[in-house]
Amino acid sequence: MVVWTDHDAAVAAGYRVDAIAEHAGNTGPDGMQELLTRVKWDDADVRADVREFVGDHLGDAAAVLVIDETGDLKKGRHTVGVQRQYSGTAGKIENCQVAVHLVYATDAGHAMLDTALYLPKSWCDDAERRAEAGVPEQVRIYRVDALAAGLPATAWQRVSAGRGAKGHRYYDWSFTALPHAPDAHGGHHWLLIRRNRRNGELAFYRCWSPEPVPLRNLVLVAGRRWEIEESFQAAKTGSGLVQHQNRRWTSWHRWTTLAILAHAFLAAATNHRSRPDPTGLIALTVNELRPGWSTRQCRPSQVAGPGLSCRPHRHRRLRHRPRR
Repeated sequence: MVVWTDHDAAVAAGYRVDAIAEHAGNTGPDGMQELLTRVKWDDADVRADVREFVGDHLGDAAAVLVIDETGDLKKGRHTVGVQRQYSGTAGKIENCQVAVHLVYATDAGHAMLDTALYLPKSWCDDAERRAEAGVPEQVRIYRVDALAAGLPATAWQRVSAGRGAKGHRYYDWSFTALPHAPDAHGGHHWLLIRRNRRNGELAFYRCWSPEPVPLRNLVLVAGRRWEIEESFQAAKTGSGLVQHQNRRWTSWHRWTTLAILAHAFLAAATNHRSRPDPTGLIALTVNELRPGWSTRQCRPSQVAGPGLSCRPHRHRRLRHRPRR
């Protein structure tokens, strides 16, 4: 596992495979390159292990699964999934990749679980381009049309999505049932629609729950979107989520899987639900733990024997005390 202590240095290096190999104590980049390309291992199986790990450390009956996308700006046209398209990261249309991520969110913490690379229509329609990038034949794109225009005025309700920095976040909300997804899950599927009360702008959420739930419950879940944004920030700055040079389908998914694994470890390590901090101390966050862990991490090439135990620095912050 590689967790950078200096974000600026990591970005300057572009998280190049050779730089990571050097950081890990390897004599050259060949081993790291093989890991991302030719070595036989299933990134989906590793992400399944991550889900089990996160469930063991952050498991909560009231947990929420949050799905959102993030963009990765790119040059050229050969990187898998790249084209000129809207990037929420840039806030405009750019030449970029767009990836969808799944985050497990609880009151104790949140961690990334899974990922999927969005494949634009231009790629779906170009079999030669897909084959060149190693995209599996079964990958396709599915789109859902907006249904808001046909909803009557009585279908909208004013509901708060929770408190923000300036008080309750009120929007108009509506939802409509969707057909069951073609998978092994039953439950109930909805399209939840949020309308800005000032400018009428719409946002859409695809929702699922095992049992029927009222609109307010779906809105409260949608209001927890900030947790996936926080996970994006931590994974990008701490584990190189988008700082890569991988053009092909398999190497992209392997890199992203390893970044998710590193972020899940940091999230579990800062979960103090079962190990409360001593009185007067504030729990470490993921961003605070990362530098301490990286400075104490053991490099495989420097360790002999099957046992390996690494512990981060004992670093804590005192609570702020009011002035007398």
